[in-house]
Amino acid sequence: MAGPAFDDRDGTIWLDGKLVPWRDAKVHVLTHAMHYASAVFEGERAYGGVIFKSREHSERLLRSAGILDFEIPYSAAEIDAAKALTLEKNGLTDAYVRPVAWRGSEMMGVAAQHNKIHLAIAVWDWPSYFDPAQRMKGIRLDIADYRRPDPKTAPSLAKAAGLYMICTISKHRAERKGYADALMLDWQGRVAECTGANVFFVKDGKLHTPIADCFLSGITRATVIELAKARGIEVVERRIMPEELADLPECFIVGTAAEITPVGEIGPHRYTPGALTAALIDDYSAVVRPKAKAA
Repeated sequence: MAGPAFDDRDGTIWLDGKLVPWRDAKVHVLTHAMHYASAVFEGERAYGGVIFKSREHSERLLRSAGILDFEIPYSAAEIDAAKALTLEKNGLTDAYVRPVAWRGSEMMGVAAQHNKIHLAIAVWDWPSYFDPAQRMKGIRLDIADYRRPDPKTAPSLAKAAGLYMICTISKHRAERKGYADALMLDWQGRVAECTGANVFFVKDGKLHTPIADCFLSGITRATVIELAKARGIEVVERRIMPEELADLPECFIVGTAAEITPVGEIGPHRYTPGALTAALIDDYSAVVRPKAKAA
């Protein structure tokens, strides 16, 4: 995103239990996480000063750490409080929230059982992930070369830093070709997700989405499923094959950053954002944004 470099901003970051000036929130070059990707994180949004589903995010952060075989030395309640404090001290109400936990620098090697576990929380202004004018027309997606890995070969159910390496590569390749993002297949060649968002398709009044067993089942994904069911819309979680893409008329992606973003193209396939997508966008906005107080 455009703006000042992320290491050179005003404000404060919560680091290991205390607020520090933004520019002083540093780690050593021999930090284990930098070399071996022993880090987990969350992406969250605050709307009107309230972090949407803060507790679910904090609990997932703790689960992700456990999958990577380390324990964050704070409870979900303490993490929630630290996020709220950081938001308040930075004077933000609508913001992106990034908690991240990682192994420190006490041991350098594959094994690092005795490394200190650190936790930091940063918040910043972050508008819509995609260009607003293009967003409502439907963004364009490439089809990535890399695939989401077999869950027997990677900690697929953790929001772990190392899993995003192929996402960065795939998004860069897509953007160089003029696309906004890339759709990734799974290790067996089935539709999986985008580089940082889950995907839904609409057909015959039903919502279809891939089974999330080798990639992260996002908190926004769960929210959209709840909203669809509240409208009486059937949600079908199933295997979706690439050859079906030509026969699914409507598509959108969801995530904390993307929120609900309609899709107009996936490679050679075209989609038309329709009434169901628009309704869910409205429903999502009503859920995440506090209602205006009565006069």
